[in-house]
Formats: sequence, structure tokens, C-alpha cells
Amino acid sequence: MKDRIKEQSIIFFEKKGFSETSIQDIVEALNVTKGTFYYYYSSKEQLLMDIHKEYIDDLLQRQQKIIDSGESQKSKLKGIIHLLISDIARNGDSGKVFFREMRHLTYDNATEIKKRREQFRLSIEEVIRQGAENGEFRKQLQPDMTALAILGMTNWTYQWFNTAGELTAAELAEQYSSIVLDGINTRNEG
Repeated sequence: MKDRIKEQSIIFFEKKGFSETSIQDIVEALNVTKGTFYYYYSSKEQLLMDIHKEYIDDLLQRQQKIIDSGESQKSKLKGIIHLLISDIARNGDSGKVFFREMRHLTYDNATEIKKRREQFRLSIEEVIRQGAENGEFRKQLQPDMTALAILGMTNWTYQWFNTAGELTAAELAEQYSSIVLDGINTRNEG
């Protein structure tokens, strides 16, 4: 039931927003009582926090597998880009809630989620730093700015990416990887 509450809430939060969704909306859609909701969650905000933690913790675990893979830094960076795009394609509604609704978390909860987001970003920076040190990437790259650019490009995808559209998630991730790893100039061709 806890998972069903979370799934239904994600649907409502994505469509109506956190503020416009009531606990009553959620329980009516599930045909349960408010008591059932409160058995699992003390508040709507606690539910939102649970959604955020699950989302970022899953990304962190999957990112760590990529980092621990023993692949080149270039392959790791490409893997992280694929991870982010495939996740948005697979978990679109959760991604929208994750990116849009964090402002409704209490200060302490938002701080906890921001630390986890920062951990994800810092891991990307480290991949870039190691790649620059071992000659896979240009030495003059600023790992912090490059990581932010990658996250800005990939994370914004939740706003417009259509899984039934022109590109698959894998094709989009390849496009993004090419932009990041090869740039957009013709110097790198043939």
C-alpha cells in the first residue's frame, strides 16, 4: 500500500503540483481512508521527502556502479549521461516531481536532499578531474563548471523529452555524450 500511495501521489504531484494535491485526492484515487495514508506517512511533506530520497538514492547507487566499473573516465562520463537520460525516460513523472517540487520540502529535508544531489555532482567532477589528469580530457577543463554544464543539459531534459518522439533515450544520450566528449566543432571529424 505504501508503494501505491507513493505512485498515486507522483501522478498527482506531476499533473497538479504538490500544493494543489490534497491527501483527500490521493486516498480517493486509491479508494482508501485517510487513516491508511497516515499509517504510512505522517504528512504530505513526509511523502514528498520519501519520493525525493528514493529518487536520488537510486541514482547515487547506479552512479556508483558506473564509477566502480573500472572503465575509462570517458566511458564512465558517458555512462552517467546515459544513466540520467534513461532515468528521465523511464521515470519521467518522478523526475518532474524531483526537479520541480523540492521547494515544498522543509529546510532540513531540503538540505538533506541537496547534500545527496551535491554528492552526485561531486562524483561527476571527480570523473572529469581524473580524466584530465590521465590525459583523457583537456587539462584546462574546470571539473566543477563542466559537471554543472552536464547536469544542466541532462536534467533539463525532463521538461521536453518525449519517449514516443523522434529520438529514443539512448539516441539522445549518445547525442549529449557526443556534445560533451567531442564538442560541436568540425575539427574532431574524420
